[in-house]
Amino acid sequence: MHELPLLINISIALIVAFLGGTIARKIGLPTIVGYLLAGIIIGPFTPGFKGDVETIRQLAELGVIFLMFGVGLHFSFSDLWRVRDIAIPGALIQTALATLLAFGLSQLWGWSIASGIVLGLSISVASTVVLLRGLMDQSLLNTSHGQAAVGWLVMEDILSVLILVLMPTLAMNGEGFNWQDLVVTLLKAAAFVAIMFFVGVRLFPWLLNKIAHTRSRELFILAILAITLGTAMGASELFGVSLALGAFVAGAIISQSHLSHQVGADIFAFREAFSVLFFVSVGMLVNPTFLWQNIGHVAIITALVVLGKSTIVILMGLFFPRPARTFLVIAVGLAQVGEFSFILGQAGLSLNLLTADQYSLILAASLVSITINPLMYKLLPWLEKTLQHLPGFWKRMDASIPLVELKEEDLQDHVVIVGYGRIGKHLVDVLESLHIPLLVIESDMERIDLLNQRKIPTLYGDAANSEVITHAHLGKARAIISTVPEDSSAATVVTAARDINPDLSIIARAASLEGVQNLNKLGATHIVHPELEGGLELVHHTLLSLGFPLREVHSYADAVRRDNYDIDSITGEEHRSLHNLLTAFEGIEITWATLRPESPIAGKTLAEANIRSRTGASVVAFIRGGQLTANPKSMTVFEADDRIGIIGEQDQIDAARELVEGPPEPMLGPDEIMVTD
Repeated sequence: MHELPLLINISIALIVAFLGGTIARKIGLPTIVGYLLAGIIIGPFTPGFKGDVETIRQLAELGVIFLMFGVGLHFSFSDLWRVRDIAIPGALIQTALATLLAFGLSQLWGWSIASGIVLGLSISVASTVVLLRGLMDQSLLNTSHGQAAVGWLVMEDILSVLILVLMPTLAMNGEGFNWQDLVVTLLKAAAFVAIMFFVGVRLFPWLLNKIAHTRSRELFILAILAITLGTAMGASELFGVSLALGAFVAGAIISQSHLSHQVGADIFAFREAFSVLFFVSVGMLVNPTFLWQNIGHVAIITALVVLGKSTIVILMGLFFPRPARTFLVIAVGLAQVGEFSFILGQAGLSLNLLTADQYSLILAASLVSITINPLMYKLLPWLEKTLQHLPGFWKRMDASIPLVELKEEDLQDHVVIVGYGRIGKHLVDVLESLHIPLLVIESDMERIDLLNQRKIPTLYGDAANSEVITHAHLGKARAIISTVPEDSSAATVVTAARDINPDLSIIARAASLEGVQNLNKLGATHIVHPELEGGLELVHHTLLSLGFPLREVHSYADAVRRDNYDIDSITGEEHRSLHNLLTAFEGIEITWATLRPESPIAGKTLAEANIRSRTGASVVAFIRGGQLTANPKSMTVFEADDRIGIIGEQDQIDAARELVEGPPEPMLGPDEIMVTD
């Protein structure tokens, strides 16, 4: 049997991470917690299987690259600029103060100056993943408070990238700190960024556009991977800057391309898979025995992260003209550390600025802070009430700026629309014109801004990947419509909606026939498959153009939908319906005839005309003054210019038309033609 150590390590790491992430999610914790615990389980300090730390660490480098590429791809100066008055100075001040507090603590413990700086920088930055998930789950991301927190986070991302660039200059030599190395590092980083934004900004979008025109999905994905990894390696090997900076710049450049959304979708699976390995590799470095022996140190660093950073942010609220709740939301959201802390810590470890035991303390504080962060949001109302008992403090902190928030009393008998794409926009336009109350759940901030301008209630977040749907008050809703194109996302929305309100009308969009079947099993009331619906419309119009009755054609189409578009089933109701339709109307035509004034039935009732007995054809409808009357009664009186609908075989229709329209006018013979001068 061949030994495959790399494959074994990847397989075990992913399996244990999957189990850990699933358990964490089930109990309401971020999946990162499960991944870190998975790393501890297969690490060298615990019994059982011991993963190869070096092998997984090399794979984890790919996780760092893809994480930073994703940060760059979703980097938004517009988000930062919108809340620049609070985010830029706030992030700078909070980072500096948190770093100073941690540095002072490290000096009490006898750490080196460089180790203390790395500790401070590591705990000063919050996790992007954890913050966004927390804001989404609490329905805060589309509020002014959440937007301020996001802008703050964007500024922290910028600082983290700069820190990664400057960290090599913290390394000490025998003569102490070398300012020349700092200048050289900054010049190299500036040269790399300048070249990328002058050359890469033209080259990368052009290349991706050319590859997209080849209509080869695999070549497009390969191009993305080549750009990401090539830029990261080029930054490291040619300019001496970190892999993370190279990946971030590559993502920021591609974010300017119109293909950025497709790039994000295609790179998503790689980013998630290797990010998981990164978090597992981080967990493998944690020594539980050491942490237990130094539980006091762990508790102090955790308290500094959770309480210290929160206190700094709350006190900063005294100096900014923003509502108090904004700073409370930011304080809670930033009371944790995550992936950037891991990246900074690993950089410090590789540069010998930190020892493995010191890094373990940072990891332990991160693990605990991420675990308790969701609970912090539950304390928001209590924290707000507690501070209100300090009138002087609260009055100065609260700027009392009016905010437009989602009003729960407006969410009654409303329709919830998930997604504001082309389909969602059309639904919103129609429902708004009918004055039907509605609520839109959308994860694109630009679309949220458009909806807010229209005064349409919104929830910002991913309805398929967070608790945001629980804030849509589905118990009081009339219906929910899922317009998301992915089957997995639609399935999550349908499942959650059905669990919340078993009687709710759920209309869902499906992307595949398998998705139709799955959504039906999950409890969707109505399912629409756009592609198959288009085919069904073609059949619908074809049958109508061939003269088949409208009601029967509708019946066939409805039967197809009831059978979940299963047009391949030879025993399905829709095939029986179509067969009956064709059999029943084979050789039968529906004809419209106009009643002439000289017709023998003009002025007579349907019973007096006795058309069926005289011709064998049946009158099924008539049109008078533009109004259609189906199945006329026997006492209906025919009038001139009535349009009468007749059904029957061809010879019966001919006889009925002659009766309705009167005998045809005789043609003049040659000897009867009058010639005039």
